[in-house]
Amino acid sequence: MAAIRELTDWAVTPLGPVDGWSTRLKLMARMALVSRFPMIVLWGPQLVQLYNDEYRRIFMGAKHPRGMGQPTAECWPEVWHLNEPIYRRVRQREAVYIEDQEYLLYPSGRPEAFYLTASFDPIEDDDGRVEGVLVTLQDTTRRVLAERENAQLLAQAQDTARTLQQWFEQAPGFVALLRGPRHVFEMVNQAYLQLVGRRDVLGKPALEALPEAGEQGFGRLLDDVHESGKAFIGRGVRLLVRRVPDAAPAEVFLDFVYQPVVDASGAVTGVFVQGHDVSEQHRAVQALQEADRRKDEFLATLAHELRNPLAPIRQASQLAQANGATDAQKRWSLGVIDRQVQHMALLLDDLLDVARVSRGRLQLRRQSVDLREAIDAAIETARPLIESKQHAISVVLPQEPVGLHADPLRITQLLSNLLTNAAKYTDARGSIEVSASVDDGWVEVRVRDNGIGLEGDATERVFGMFSQVKSAYDRSEGGLGIGLALSRGLAQLHGGTLHATSEGLGRGAAFVLRLPIGHDAGPGLTRAPTTPVKHEGACRVLLADDNADAVESLAALLQLEGHEVHVAHSGQAALVLAQEALPEVAILDIGMPGMNGYEVARRLRAAKWAHGMRLIALTGWGQSQDRERALYEGFDHHCTKPLDLQALRPLLRPRVPASTPPQDSGQPMR
Repeated sequence: MAAIRELTDWAVTPLGPVDGWSTRLKLMARMALVSRFPMIVLWGPQLVQLYNDEYRRIFMGAKHPRGMGQPTAECWPEVWHLNEPIYRRVRQREAVYIEDQEYLLYPSGRPEAFYLTASFDPIEDDDGRVEGVLVTLQDTTRRVLAERENAQLLAQAQDTARTLQQWFEQAPGFVALLRGPRHVFEMVNQAYLQLVGRRDVLGKPALEALPEAGEQGFGRLLDDVHESGKAFIGRGVRLLVRRVPDAAPAEVFLDFVYQPVVDASGAVTGVFVQGHDVSEQHRAVQALQEADRRKDEFLATLAHELRNPLAPIRQASQLAQANGATDAQKRWSLGVIDRQVQHMALLLDDLLDVARVSRGRLQLRRQSVDLREAIDAAIETARPLIESKQHAISVVLPQEPVGLHADPLRITQLLSNLLTNAAKYTDARGSIEVSASVDDGWVEVRVRDNGIGLEGDATERVFGMFSQVKSAYDRSEGGLGIGLALSRGLAQLHGGTLHATSEGLGRGAAFVLRLPIGHDAGPGLTRAPTTPVKHEGACRVLLADDNADAVESLAALLQLEGHEVHVAHSGQAALVLAQEALPEVAILDIGMPGMNGYEVARRLRAAKWAHGMRLIALTGWGQSQDRERALYEGFDHHCTKPLDLQALRPLLRPRVPASTPPQDSGQPMR
């Protein structure tokens, strides 16, 4: 640049020939030319440029050498709007310093962004007038861009870290990072803190923060993972963890993994812990397994309870058929058969009732019921068992009558179940006490015994389906283990409660029933008192059943009562016989081969000659949907097996004909 200065024709520039320059201008030019920093001297009113090699190399580009001796406004019009205010300040004798100022320059003809730190200093004459400006610059473009890139990378890293932290915190399972051989907690998420009772664990060794986990072998597992570098996976692992200080540990079940964390050299530096609290799932599986076990026990019990009456029935039947059997022996055999059939019917009724209660399909037929009468009826039902075991029973009731708005049959059933239960599980010559008290619109009935008693949660488990207390098996008089479940369901249907209390094994138990008093006990169907319907005269009856023993025995009973009975063993035969005999009542089994009872009913309802015939469905299926279907198919009544002859008698009469006889259109009448 010194050589260029010497070769420049300064006479054509605003500065004029060098010989005419002031000493100060020459000094400033010489100082700028020898400096290793980019420097430029701007002189005179037009701020004519004199710059050095560093300035030329960095900034001038195609503007050199034309820029030497050129007014700065002409050389740098693209940045004049930034620099002109600075020059005005410098001409007022103010030194100006700027740092990392962005400039868009065109040294090569295309725009380039530069970041400059610059000092603008006034050059004064002896009188203090500003003759020029000395500009010293530093190109900070690389540093600024590097800092910006670093800042951007840092911001991205911070965003990533925040995102990872959020994911870590919001992970659905518990997560923790343990550092070093002492397994120091470095990071934990909210789920982990919740698992351990929100204890302050960060920065503490695992066995110090959670001593109970170490006592249960979890510390040994962590050591093995850290030393071997092999992950450990646990499924449904039980942990007792103290979630509240000074409280008993809570039992939880965990699925988790201990994953070793390794550095670049492959050395284990920590353990990553991740898992889920599966306590609810574990308990659900346990409940299913328990239910399955109880189901198996129930099926075994059901088989036992059904086989028990079959043995005396078979033996009594064989005795009655024996050649040498006396009339007394035959009567005794029939009594045995009748009692055992009734016992089997009660078992099946209990099964059906508990199913209806559990599905909410049992309808109560409410009416005014006197509590004393209900208790007397229940005692009478349970009396054979009570007397057979020689129990003493006492009854203490309020002197004033206590009225209930209830289903008398179901209340008696409920109370008799409680009495039977007390009798079963009390050793011979025990005592049973029935007491009642009234309090604020409720009556509390308590059935207490001095039997085998209950322990722990057995006071609640006894109300489970198919439940029998293990310690009571050898004292039980049999049964399906559903009586108390049914009793609680009946109590709840009446708007009441039933619970058990006991002071422990061998100390007896009490079952407490609470029921609302009066007529506002809840919705229900009111049943008016009924009187038995007397059988008036005989009628023609058609019996159809593919079970020969069942149909022949029922036919014999009906014939003894004077009815004219016609028997068919298939649906097709029943249709033929019905058209020949024109019975007033047809009792049809549903499950006949070929043509079932529903089809027979549809055809009879479509026939003119069967108009007025009463149709009774006889089946072993007794659910509400079975009853509804029978009525839909044209039956007048639905009866379940075994048939109660006393309930059948009122139905043995012709059907009241409709006002308009059905047409023989081939379509069943509904």
